Amino acid sequence: MGVFVFLPLVLPLTAWPVARLAEQHLHPRVATRLVTAVAGVMALCSTVCLGLLMVVGTAQLPGNPLPDGWSDPEVREAVPYDEVAGKAAIPALLAVAVMCVRTLWRHTRVRRRAHRALAGLPGTQVAVLPDAVPYVYALPGGVRSRDRIVVTTALLAGLRPAERRALFAHERAHLAARHHRFLLVAQLAARANPFLRPLATVVSYTTERWADEEAARALGDRRVVARAVGRAALAARATPVPTLAGFAAPGPVPRRVAALLGPAPAPARSWPPGFTAVGVAAWAAAAGTAVSAMSSANSAVTMVLILHAATPL
Repeated sequence: MGVFVFLPLVLPLTAWPVARLAEQHLHPRVATRLVTAVAGVMALCSTVCLGLLMVVGTAQLPGNPLPDGWSDPEVREAVPYDEVAGKAAIPALLAVAVMCVRTLWRHTRVRRRAHRALAGLPGTQVAVLPDAVPYVYALPGGVRSRDRIVVTTALLAGLRPAERRALFAHERAHLAARHHRFLLVAQLAARANPFLRPLATVVSYTTERWADEEAARALGDRRVVARAVGRAALAARATPVPTLAGFAAPGPVPRRVAALLGPAPAPARSWPPGFTAVGVAAWAAAAGTAVSAMSSANSAVTMVLILHAATPL
């Protein structure tokens, strides 16, 4: 394996430029899909390599349940600095597992609690809660529940009729495009590798911009959507969990308003032009992702072969 086992842990740094340039120059839909895909693949690769390092570290511990041959010098030689890297990978991988499970558990718990809280209300897509706290969010459905838009009377009272239509169009765009899935993947990737946190921040912003543009297209008036975003941002609170999409948060609201007051973004392309800054950054991120995938795959195959050879029959 050599140093290749460490590459997927640091290669997410190559995705930082494309994440920042994508949110500025690409259509929000393309930026969301591109950055989420890069984050998901890189997080998976870094987790695989942490697992391989953990096997080496665990095999060195006295009383471990692994086969004795897995602690042979031939196995440890496959990992540079095996004494330090192997043992350090044990708490690192445990921390990743705990944080990812916690994120999934919180996401599931909030969705279930929200659906239970709406059980006594009419079964319409928009659920209006008589609450003095202003907030709104898109609540994705499940096997036994439908997609809902949850909004309070306090928020609706601060919006004009046209702005309310913009709000509902925005939330419907979140539900139609399943933005909660992009947000969840980005959040899990950030938990798996701290170097991917900037990508999760970008996905949080681009999903909001994506919904903004869909709302502006549905209403045919970008200024109305901009006013609705600004008014809601002054009053609304954040969504109950980062993997649920909201209207006024997260993301820099002034930038969203400025984008809506400007011209509509260029039609979405499957890949940015190669001879532009964002195109070069995208290719660099793609190369980093490919190298990360090949490194983790090579390390995994090599480790399996070495462990198989070291395992007593």
